[in-house]
Amino acid sequence: MDTSFRRCVSPTERLMVTIRFLATGDSYTSLHYNFRLGISTISTIVKETCKVLWDELHDEFIPTPNRQRWLQIEEKYREVCQFPHCVGAVDGKHIRIIKPPGTGSEFFNYKKYFSIVLMAIADAEYRFVAVDIGAYGRTNDSMIFKNSFMGRSVYNRSFDFPPPEPMPGTNGPPLPYVLVGDEAFQMAGNLIKPYASRGLDAKKQNFNYRLTRARRMVECTFGILVSKWRVFAKPIQLKIETVDEVVKCGVVLPNFLRTKEPTIERMPEDSDLTSILSFGPRGSVAVSAMRDAFADYFCSDAGRFQWPDRNL
Repeated sequence: MDTSFRRCVSPTERLMVTIRFLATGDSYTSLHYNFRLGISTISTIVKETCKVLWDELHDEFIPTPNRQRWLQIEEKYREVCQFPHCVGAVDGKHIRIIKPPGTGSEFFNYKKYFSIVLMAIADAEYRFVAVDIGAYGRTNDSMIFKNSFMGRSVYNRSFDFPPPEPMPGTNGPPLPYVLVGDEAFQMAGNLIKPYASRGLDAKKQNFNYRLTRARRMVECTFGILVSKWRVFAKPIQLKIETVDEVVKCGVVLPNFLRTKEPTIERMPEDSDLTSILSFGPRGSVAVSAMRDAFADYFCSDAGRFQWPDRNL
């Protein structure tokens, strides 16, 4: 009886059920009473509709970035965060789940709960640029990123990043376009992170400040995701393959909505560069020198952001 009734559910009602589930995190039992549908029917609707939404939307709203897209992202980071040549911020978000049967400690993370990881690159307009979904919660961010498509693309230099160019207001040397991450990530020619917190001089403190202003865009993007879809505010009690579909749908829909009705909140306002010819794929001396060149630029007349580094 439940199967025959499920065939009569209209596409509009399927969408309403799924959006209600994402927006409220209500249990299937609660949705059963709200929509007068069987629990097994609702389970099927949520999984199938999330999959359809991802399949239909992700090619348009989370496409693999090309060079033009990276330059558009950089322009907004320069405007909003005062970080030229930044093409995205990368971080991981733990999505709470109920422990799947027979998985031991695979999903048990350092925060002492079970989760899968949403690894993402975000732009300065709180949109997801690239995502990897479903890694075990016990795995650290650096390893998840390295094993993901976007991580391999960064470390193997297969992302279509723009070629290195001089920083704005300077004649050179050329510096690469970069992603910014936290201390967990391994630096590469197109990925930089803050200096270690001990023994920092004023120049390095200023660089860390500027990088943190850019990096928090991905954290804000995660915050908006949880605020919009309350299903992510508590442990998700679904099969792990369904959780993956729910997360995929949850990340592509905000991009769709922001494209249709963009609302951007501005963040508050809070030279002599070493020549670097090439940058290796790992945290090598050359990559460290590249980070130093960014730090030097942020202390130069061309790159100085007035109030935070006024004493430099």
